[in-house]
Amino acid sequence: MAAEKKGSTIVIKKIYNVAGGHGGAWKVALADFMTAMMAFFLVMWLLSQSAETKKAVSDYFSTPSIIEYNFQNFGAEITLEKLFLDLLNEPLKAFQSFLEPIDKTPNVMDMGSQKVISAFMADKMGDLAKNFQVGQDGIEFDLLDKELFIPGTANPNDQYVTVMDRLKTITVGLEDSIVSVDSRLFNQSVEGSDIELAKKVATERLDLIQKRFEASFESPTNEVRGQIDIRDKKGFIEGQSQRPVGMIHISIKQKPLKSDGKKPRPLDTVFGSADTSMSAYDNFVKQITEQKQKRKAETTNP
Repeated sequence: MAAEKKGSTIVIKKIYNVAGGHGGAWKVALADFMTAMMAFFLVMWLLSQSAETKKAVSDYFSTPSIIEYNFQNFGAEITLEKLFLDLLNEPLKAFQSFLEPIDKTPNVMDMGSQKVISAFMADKMGDLAKNFQVGQDGIEFDLLDKELFIPGTANPNDQYVTVMDRLKTITVGLEDSIVSVDSRLFNQSVEGSDIELAKKVATERLDLIQKRFEASFESPTNEVRGQIDIRDKKGFIEGQSQRPVGMIHISIKQKPLKSDGKKPRPLDTVFGSADTSMSAYDNFVKQITEQKQKRKAETTNP
């Protein structure tokens, strides 16, 4: 009997395309619908708010960013320097700065660039700050005592509040910083050239300024330190109408470690080294003063 020949099995696979399939398109439609609903409820919420809230929301979206403000006030070069340093050291924070409105309180020690800090200080303090210096760890400057106090006393003068408010714009946003205040006075600056009276005046001045700084901080990670420095003015003759001028020396330094345990970022410069023959701060004061005068003239004579 002959063996039966086994045949091979043939499998035929047919693929049918069903017309009208939607795949994942419904996800796009749902996302558009949810976005529209969110916008609708946001509008409804705004309509029910007070006029002050509406103005605050409007100001937030209409106010220029910090980057734009820096370009307008400090010049393209130093703003690009800051942006470069931010991208190099803290890229996420650099992108965040594009979105932050200018009414956000700036932290001077977090600006990264020595030139930007010099321009910022010039914008806020003008020619009030004397002997301004900026280094990798902080800034230092002096204020003549006559800018704050009645000469020879600890009594605030008429512009005390104005000057302290300008200082507040610098210190209010600080974090993990040490603000040191030195109340410097000659004993000949007070009546009778009494050294004990000079110590008393310098101490009272220091106490007023320290308390003002402490009340201005938004962050609890800052520290205020202070001391008095009484010196003898050689060559001064009692009875002269012009008494020697005292100083309020202010130093703002970064702490060795931040509250999160990280080391602070040094204040750098990338567009060349500083020219020791020129005062960068005084140049910024001059430029910013000219810019303000130009804007005032344009506003007066449109």
